[in-house]
Amino acid sequence: MANRQTRARAISSVSSFAYGFKAFLMRGNVVDLAVAVVIGAAFGAVVTSFIEDIITPILLNPALKAAGAENIAELSAGGIKYGTFLAAVINFVVIGFVLFLLVRLFERFKRKEEVVAEPTPTEKLDLTMQQLTETIERKL
Repeated sequence: MANRQTRARAISSVSSFAYGFKAFLMRGNVVDLAVAVVIGAAFGAVVTSFIEDIITPILLNPALKAAGAENIAELSAGGIKYGTFLAAVINFVVIGFVLFLLVRLFERFKRKEEVVAEPTPTEKLDLTMQQLTETIERKL
């Protein structure tokens, strides 16, 4: 009998834990954060590819050839790998610029959304009153 009660309490506590864990995972903030992390990782891969496959060949190939290196990470002087640091700085600037453009784009969409916003009840009443007044004046 005592064994059954112990087992029932254990199952109950596991069930309670599972329910609490499920509730935690289903909260909006956790899901939003998970989506943000996944999108951030994908965005990081896009920026890395943009730097390595587009920016470096276009802008840095002449400088790399003059320095006698094929890869920016190979640039070094006296054992100091300044090429890796330079790549990180370029990556930072490009990420900052892209984020700046995205924020401006979202702000523009937000402003357009605000302009199209539904009128308040007071504004609706004023508009209705104005339409009624115009209709009465036309009838007179």
